Amino acid sequence: MAGLTGWHLLAILIVVLLLFGAAKLPALAKSVGQSARVFKGEMKAMKDDDATAAQTEAAPESGSTGPQKDAPSSADKTS
Repeated sequence: MAGLTGWHLLAILIVVLLLFGAAKLPALAKSVGQSARVFKGEMKAMKDDDATAAQTEAAPESGSTGPQKDAPSSADKTS
């Protein structure tokens, strides 16, 4: 985009106005904005999922969360 000047951008704007018409541009801008918002939300959700997965993988290493294999459970004892 180094070769684009103000006149080029003005010509592109005129072509867009001719193609879509002035009445449809607000709806087009609204749909682009909504798409960007959805994309941003999905990216944030993916980052949160990755952070949660990283915490879940690190948790079992730091402490015992499951049943111990060496100690007999209450179901193994017969009285």
